[in-house]
Amino acid sequence: MTPEQAFWVMAPGTGELRPQPLPEPGTGEVRVRTRFSAISRGTESLVFHGRVPESQYQAMRAPFQEGAFPGPVKYGYISVGVIEGGEAGGDSGIEPGQRVFCLYPHQSAYVVPATAVVPIPDAVPSERAVLAANLETAINAVWDARVGPGDRIAVIGAGVVGLLAAWLLRAIPGTEVSVIDPNPARAAVAERLGLRLATPAAAAADADLQGLDRVLHASGNPDGLTQALALAGVEARVVEMSWYGDRAVPVPLGEGFHSRRLTLRSSQVGRLPPDRAARWDYRRRLALALSLLTEPALDALITGEDAFADLPTVMARVTGPEAAQTLCHRIRY
Repeated sequence: MTPEQAFWVMAPGTGELRPQPLPEPGTGEVRVRTRFSAISRGTESLVFHGRVPESQYQAMRAPFQEGAFPGPVKYGYISVGVIEGGEAGGDSGIEPGQRVFCLYPHQSAYVVPATAVVPIPDAVPSERAVLAANLETAINAVWDARVGPGDRIAVIGAGVVGLLAAWLLRAIPGTEVSVIDPNPARAAVAERLGLRLATPAAAAADADLQGLDRVLHASGNPDGLTQALALAGVEARVVEMSWYGDRAVPVPLGEGFHSRRLTLRSSQVGRLPPDRAARWDYRRRLALALSLLTEPALDALITGEDAFADLPTVMARVTGPEAAQTLCHRIRY
């Protein structure tokens, strides 16, 4: 029997597929055959290029990670597959042949507890379900932003997470949502999601984008955070979604930061907002994300696809020369 394969980052900038033996599923476990995974370009770029700071090695561990930073490490958390064996047990609702999402690294098949997989709704294609983890991050950020009807909002950074957050925000009645990004090629994608895109220069000169109620920053560029603070109005909240790895980031806390009494709030998907943690858990949040992926326009966020066999070269390409053109890059098994 041919062994399964998994993608490992062997050293900064270098990855390879390695044989992966699988145990037989035990009680309460299932075997999943992968159909699609995807590259979470922001975080996986930092992992692939060895830019996770040592102080964050434990905090940045993926749920089923093997190895350790900076490498060799098996990392990733976007996997769509089909149950092909095991005994879920009880009333889990997990059955053979069922399509599921799991926060698992890039691997051709795997065995996990049945509680680690979440069924994909019938109305959501497997190809689009790879957006679930990024949508979950966006949901968390919207919660952290505490947006209300009628708020004027900017999302800085038209990557996958930023666009998903803006897409969620525009559905709140009365909100006015703008996306800010220096890449004009993102305007067409934003338009498909019902959003308008402005360049940073145009946003700075637009009177309608001053004194905003909420600003979410997801560009990964310190200049974007500077603009987020500049656009926020009195007593406004700025939500920082970017993670910079080992990069030092200057934050302009002079000028009007104190006189406008701004709140700068970090948002990270690894923790539920305190006002939700008593009622929500990670599984409920992931199930919500999957249920929201019925909108066909979201396919615009998937900008490429390659075979799993090519992932070592694809990861280097997508996190390097093609980074500016790539949103979600899907991997086909």
